Formats: sequence, structure tokens, C-alpha cells
Amino acid sequence: MKILVTGHAGFIGFHVTMKLIEKSHHVIGIDNFNDYYDPNLKIARNDYIIEACEKNNYNFKSYDLDITDLNSIRKIFNDNKIDKVIHLAAQAGVRYSISNPSQYIQTNIVGFGNILEICRENNIKHLLYASSSSVYGGNENIPFSEKDNVDHPISLYAASKKSNELMAHTYSHLFNLPTTGLRFFTVYGPWGRPDMALFLFTKKIINNEKIQVFNSGNMMRDFTYIDDIVESIYKLIFKIPSSNKKFNPFEPDPSSSWAPYKIFNIGNSNPINLMDYINELELNLNKKAKKEFLPLQPGDVAKTSANTDLLNKWIGYKPNTSIVNGIKRFVDWYKDFYKI
Repeated sequence: MKILVTGHAGFIGFHVTMKLIEKSHHVIGIDNFNDYYDPNLKIARNDYIIEACEKNNYNFKSYDLDITDLNSIRKIFNDNKIDKVIHLAAQAGVRYSISNPSQYIQTNIVGFGNILEICRENNIKHLLYASSSSVYGGNENIPFSEKDNVDHPISLYAASKKSNELMAHTYSHLFNLPTTGLRFFTVYGPWGRPDMALFLFTKKIINNEKIQVFNSGNMMRDFTYIDDIVESIYKLIFKIPSSNKKFNPFEPDPSSSWAPYKIFNIGNSNPINLMDYINELELNLNKKAKKEFLPLQPGDVAKTSANTDLLNKWIGYKPNTSIVNGIKRFVDWYKDFYKI
């Protein structure tokens, strides 16, 4: 198949692209290589893909453009007979959304609207798109379930992702476009994002700098290893949503619809205390962290935990990589990539 991956030079997009080309699919990649974090890391990911293609004769083509550029995206679809779309391009980051709201409106809402419209125009067989565990907002009913109400976001980032789910449902209803939303839970692993905790902590511990530990360390996160995310996406791309004939509009279930629309949590279902996460990192670095304990930040939550029963039932897969294995693999990659 020809599969379009937006954000192919991003953390998750890079790993998904590698999986697809290794499975002999033809990938069309889109990324704007912005400077939200070090563009050199994105360039390095893109170069790694290209080198793998040249060595193994994989099918891959990439475009440097922004998803807010509707005409350029339309041309890519006209030039390539695309079957399915995995939309991972987005402005990420909860805290960044507080100080830069317009970036989230443009990329996450306007940009996603463009992707939906192009998918409609080209009768795309299946659109998968990145949502986030952040949509659960003020919900404290642990573990989070797709059946829960998510109408109380506490950051603009979360609101933009909830908006994506609503927009996708509208297109599934109006145009019979099959869509699957992916609520990711704290993804980590090799080639990760420098703005996320594991990357930040590793760099600062190695450089003898203080790490910032929010909510005085009283945080629980459902840390999910990148390979589990990729395997879930790969299995989901072949499971096209269809109408739920038993949907009850008098008692609507947020996880289901009369339209060809699905939402799934993708998490490890094993929340880990932040201090235990840091301890495991210290063991792998053989070095103690200097810690600065701070209050909970605006827009953040103290605990996340994924109920993945629906995912497991749909694709027969459940993320399960432990932080012992996951953190070790990240540290090994970090030391190799940065020549430490």
C-alpha cells in the first residue's frame, strides 16, 4: 500500500515510517522540520530513513512542507495514489500551549481540517490520527476509559486534540470516511523528543545539572514504550472501522458511533511513580540526579492510566514493555547518538 505519514520526522512518525517501509509498504512522508525542538534531531531521523531506503531498496518519498498549506498537500495526493493516511504531525506539548496558543490552533485544528478534507476528496480507505491522553483533563476516574466523558480539558493542547476527535467524527458521519483516533499515553524510547522528561532528565543528569521534579515527585504516569505504540498503529491500520449497528443514541457511548469511527487508548496500563522512573534512569546512567522539587504545573495532571481493553479486543494486542527494558534501550541509544 501507499501510506501517507504526516510528521514522519517526528518521534512517533519516524518509528512508524521505519516499520512500514520494512514491511514493504510505500511511504509518503510530510514534515515541516520546525524548531519547537532541535531540528537537527528531525533531520537525523529523516537521514536515517533515507539511508535505510538506499541500503535496502525501500519505497519512501518525503516532502518538506506544512500541513496548513492546503494546496501543497493537495498536490501530493494528486501526484501519489495514496491508500491510507497516518496523521501524526501536530504541535505537541501541554505547557507550550499556554504561551503559544495560536500555534496549536493553526497546526492542530486548521492543519487537521486540511487533512480531513483531502482525505474526503481522495476517498482515503482509512485515516488514523494522533489524539492524546491529555483529553481526559480533569477526569480522575482511573484508569481512563474511552467510554469516559472528556469534556473538561485543562490545556489548549488537550482541547485541540479533543477537537480533532470531534472533527474526525463529523467527517466519518457526513462522508463515510473511516477514522481511528489514537490516545497516546506518555510515549518514550530511542529517538525521543528532547522536550519530554526522559530526554531532559538524561541530558541534565549527564551534565550534572538539576532536574525539575514537579508536584514534589508525586506523579504517576502510564509510560508507554515506542515499540508498543508502533505495533498498535501497524495492527490498527489494517482494521478499518465500520458502523456500530447497536449504537444507542439515547445512551451514547463516547467510544463508539453509528459512523465508521473508533477511538483507542494506547498505553502500558501500568502507571509508574515518577520517582521510580527517575531511579531506574539513575541506575542505567550509574549516576544520581540533582533534584529540584517544584509544584504541579498549570495544565498538568498528577496521574494517568490507560484502560486498553478496547484496543486489545480490536487488534489482539496489549502494550507491555517494562520501564526496566524501555529506559535501558533509550539510554543505550542516547549514549550512542551523542557519542557519550
